[in-house]
Amino acid sequence: MAKEDRISLTLKCTECGEENYLTSKNKKKHTERLELKKYCPRCKKATLHREKKK
Repeated sequence: MAKEDRISLTLKCTECGEENYLTSKNKKKHTERLELKKYCPRCKKATLHREKKK
């Protein structure tokens, strides 16, 4: 697998809008936007985080 297939992205909290996490994904295998339930320090609870638009 070539490294060119992976892109880096930012995850943004859906409740407060805080950009909390940096991650990467394989653009060829996962074309849809990434959604993960992660801890938000501003909300002080686990919330849904979505891939930020560039």
